[in-house]
Amino acid sequence: MASWTAEAPGVVERLLKENAPEVRSLARFLRRRNPALVLAAARGRGGLAALYAKHLLEARLLWPVLPLALPLFALYGARPKAPFPSLLLAYDLAGEGAGAAELVRAYRGEGLLTLAFVGREESPLAGAAEAVLPLPLGGAEGAGFLAGLAATAQLAAHLLEEPRLREALPALPEAMARALEGEEGLEVGEGLFVLGPGFAYPVALEAALRLKEAGLRAEGVAALEELFPAGLPLLVLVGRDGVLAGLIPALEGLKAKGVPLFVLSPEPEALALADLPLPLPVALAPELDPILLGLGFHARLAAR
Repeated sequence: MASWTAEAPGVVERLLKENAPEVRSLARFLRRRNPALVLAAARGRGGLAALYAKHLLEARLLWPVLPLALPLFALYGARPKAPFPSLLLAYDLAGEGAGAAELVRAYRGEGLLTLAFVGREESPLAGAAEAVLPLPLGGAEGAGFLAGLAATAQLAAHLLEEPRLREALPALPEAMARALEGEEGLEVGEGLFVLGPGFAYPVALEAALRLKEAGLRAEGVAALEELFPAGLPLLVLVGRDGVLAGLIPALEGLKAKGVPLFVLSPEPEALALADLPLPLPVALAPELDPILLGLGFHARLAAR
């Protein structure tokens, strides 16, 4: 098992505890002054964490989220006009945030509330943003992506009026530790496609990125309508968020066509279809299950 996967539950436990006062303060402010628009500035895996934020804030709070194209700002100084009030979220999970710092300063100068999620104290974003939520990674920089998701979920949980997600959050570190359980290794071969429906889509993209970094063929997809070459297996990452019922007939059709199915899930119905079932021994909430799926993927990839 990769060393950072074993440390990830502790990283998330620390950030949930240490960031709680700042998160509660930010949430009180934003509930009083709902943003007309949320901007997101990030690159690399930070961009995938920003995509997760887009999914959460649009689906649960109905706040529109616009990811910014950092290269356009770098090349042309292009900065979309933002209505007032707006919120800017910026992510620097592992030192990739330098290009966003100038953009954050510019928007902060226009009166936007700017919030940075940073995995390193020396991140340029930490000095550029008005508010900062640190990710206490220590030496576990590989956990930066999942820590970014957890910090985003913590903010969303306190923004929501209903308590369901807030009540589930304290159980996240222990659930992550349980997600590491299992002897099954993920045999990738030449590569695979990774399906992550709903909130799991950013995690599917990150899993595919990890495989590409290892020199394998991989793509993350959000829906089975997307085309992918025959011969490559399909890894399905699915939690308990109500999307499974719509997936089952399509997965059955792919299985009948001979597409190898790998399934990482807590759901027995999904696992029953798999050529390679990868049981996830725990589920928490639709918004948090992607974090468990992401950690489960990396643990099983390291076990192959």
